[in-house]
Parts: sequence; structure tokens; C-alpha cells
Amino acid sequence: MSPDTTAPITEVADGVYDLTLARDPARYRAFLFDWDVPTLVDCGLATTTETLLTRLQTLGTPPERLVITHADHDHVGGFDAVVDRYAPETYVPAQSTLDTVHDPDIRYDHEATVGPFTAVHVPGHCADNYALVASDRPIAVMGDAMIGADWRGLPPGYFVLVEGIYSDDLVAAERNAERLQAYEFDVGLVFHGSSVFENAGEKLDVFLDFPNKGSWDE
Repeated sequence: MSPDTTAPITEVADGVYDLTLARDPARYRAFLFDWDVPTLVDCGLATTTETLLTRLQTLGTPPERLVITHADHDHVGGFDAVVDRYAPETYVPAQSTLDTVHDPDIRYDHEATVGPFTAVHVPGHCADNYALVASDRPIAVMGDAMIGADWRGLPPGYFVLVEGIYSDDLVAAERNAERLQAYEFDVGLVFHGSSVFENAGEKLDVFLDFPNKGSWDE
């Protein structure tokens, strides 16, 4: 995976910055929330760490909090480097196993408050996968509960599930994604493919509440 040093830093919502770290042509990202406490959500691949640090320096907003949605290599690769550079308070799922020098400060679980977010456990892609919902904004960071539809060659602006070959249990991933339907959000930020910037919660409902849903149980 080659880092992308050319992608612009994009403010995708009020105080929310898309830090694209690699494109091949799929996107790998981190997000910086410049809200009450500057918060970095995920930190990319090990090979994109220098790109991440450069983007944070360019943005000029040192993260004081680092939140990991799950411990896949493309989400935690820069963990130690970010801690060494900025010494943020770190939040990691209770279910995650980290291969890092630094231990997390706080382990969080389902429905925990993580700064401005409510943590929503959505296992299936992997056991420690979480989404983060800031309902009052209203914005959700999808973790890898969902990715952008254009990752799979479909029109942008919609969600699809992470591929089965990259998931522990695709049926569990779909069933557990229903937990997100309890929350309201207009924007759904994804780490792969294009994020959904309009009616994200409604689009997720349509995706999950498909015709004849549940008929296989009858």
C-alpha cells in the first residue's frame, strides 16, 4: 500500500476533517474532529504513518484524544507514532488485542460515552468492530460496520457491508448493524469508499430493512 501525499485535507462537516492516507484507488482514512477536544479517530496503516503525521501538522490541530474503532492493521498502524508525537488520551475497544508499545488509557464497550460519541458495538466484520455516533451533530463514524458503495463499483452516496472475505461473519455483521438504527445521524463517515453526506441514517434503514427480511426464519 503506497501512501497518498497528494490528497487534500477536506473539511467534510463542521470541524470534521477527512485525512485520506492512501488510495489504490480505494481509500484508507483517518478522521480528525476539531470539536471541544481535538479527536483523531483511527490512524491508518503502518506504511501511511508519516503521511498521517504530516497531515496533522499541516492541519495545525494536535489531537488530544485518539479513538480506535477496531484493531485491524489499516486502523491502528500509526498508533504508537501518534502517541509518541502528541501523547493523546487513547480509547480502544475492550475486545481489541493491540500489538503496540503503548497500552491504551481507556478500554470502552458497547454504549460507552467516548468524548462526544456513543460507542456502538457492531461485531461481524471482526469481533471488536465499533461505530461511533455523535447524535447531536448528527454524525456517525461507521468503523467498518459499513463502507462506501463505490468501493464495490456501485454509485457513491450509499452503504454496503465489508466483503465477506474480509469479515469473520457476514450474517452477524448485517444483523448487528441493526443496532445503529436506534440512533439518528445524517452523515455516515466510512474509511473505505465514499462517505455518505445526506440522509445517511435513512439510507442505512433502507439497506437493512430489505423486502421479505426475516422470511428465512419462518
